[in-house]
Amino acid sequence: MPTLTLTNLTKRYPTGDLALNDVSLDIPEGQVLALIGPSGAGKSTLIRCVNRLVEPTSGAIALGDLNVTQMGSRKLRRMRRRMGMIFQEYALVERLPVMENVLSGRLGYVGFWASWFRQFPREDISQAFNLLDRVGLAGMEDKRADALSGGQRQRVGIARALIQNPDLLLVDEPTASLDPKTSRQIMRLIGELCKERGLTAIVNIHDVPLARLFAERVVGLKSGAVVYDGSPEGLTPDVLTQIYGEEDWNATKEDGDKFLTQGEEAGGES
Repeated sequence: MPTLTLTNLTKRYPTGDLALNDVSLDIPEGQVLALIGPSGAGKSTLIRCVNRLVEPTSGAIALGDLNVTQMGSRKLRRMRRRMGMIFQEYALVERLPVMENVLSGRLGYVGFWASWFRQFPREDISQAFNLLDRVGLAGMEDKRADALSGGQRQRVGIARALIQNPDLLLVDEPTASLDPKTSRQIMRLIGELCKERGLTAIVNIHDVPLARLFAERVVGLKSGAVVYDGSPEGLTPDVLTQIYGEEDWNATKEDGDKFLTQGEEAGGES
């Protein structure tokens, strides 16, 4: 699977706001990278620039030897098949059953009329059943999405992204709406699936303790610029102050560790 390379990536909105400021990153295949930083730091913008849901103002994005920033619309549609997206608010069709939501990840592979009538090849349906089993939703294929818990909805979103058979996962605040126990379960699941499939992942996450626990590498953004790029263990109080501003980070770490431990022991959605 190819390396993802961002070179001098910049995004300035028409309002003049600078969302990304000259960001350069090399993300090797199979690496799970956590993006952290305060609100407005540019985390979601970076993820959306990678698959060009947001158009960068300048700079380059390459997946292996393919220049994503120079692709026309047809090539870009094909490229997006290789980039699975997992959303904070799940982005499911609430009135449709779980199986149809998962199979919607294959819409880029089937023809127009097949997609219109939701007619999918047998192998796609078989893969969807296997994925539902893997994410812990076996037997729930006929339940409507609006009847699921938050954790279950996120698992559907993960299965939908994986059925694309992507090279890259773009994960935007996957635990923001979840309780502590479910947040750990979802992050652990994403990490396990990436390891099993050799997937590269960029995870925009607001929760520093979760980033410490489940990411191999952490990139801290502030005002659209990279201010930290290193291991989770390197997130010292001084580094966190540089990213977020003044706070008693030693106390915050202790509270966060206690919070995660309590979340693991307590009941919660799954």
